[in-house]
Amino acid sequence: MEQQAVEGIVKEALPGLTFRLEMKEGGKEVLGHLAGKMKLHRIRVLPGDRVLVELGPDGRRGRIVRRL
Repeated sequence: MEQQAVEGIVKEALPGLTFRLEMKEGGKEVLGHLAGKMKLHRIRVLPGDRVLVELGPDGRRGRIVRRL
């Protein structure tokens, strides 16, 4: 099952490796968590970073898969 990947900007870092993201398309805000490979390789994500997010079926939560 292919997931939709969209670009977003990190607005705020929340506890538990969760982030508040603003999507480029539409400007809506979603919650995102780090993908397993990003945790494994200790890739840091900070507010202001551009990231690639795979959105879930509801479109309100997503997984950060890449830092751009």
